[in-house]
Amino acid sequence: MKTTKFVPAEYLTSPEAQAELVSEAFESGDPKFIAHALGTVARARGMTGVSRESGVSREALYRALSEEGDPRLSTLTSVLSALGFGLEAKVLEGPAG
Repeated sequence: MKTTKFVPAEYLTSPEAQAELVSEAFESGDPKFIAHALGTVARARGMTGVSRESGVSREALYRALSEEGDPRLSTLTSVLSALGFGLEAKVLEGPAG
């Protein structure tokens, strides 16, 4: 039996599915998951176009949006804008909210 590597970006074809992944990542609060989710969506959309729209080089995007990446806030907001996504704040339930 031959197996192939699973590439999530190939299956995130709709903007709704992409937004769901990014929303789930932000809800987790895990910076590595957030960077990885944005990287997955950027690859699904085409890293060259996201790079052009965000004004961030492809190489910098690949680094920042990897599982080990830690994008600056300016990179994060530029990529979100290039993908057509926005951020929304909400009150959390619990001790902090």
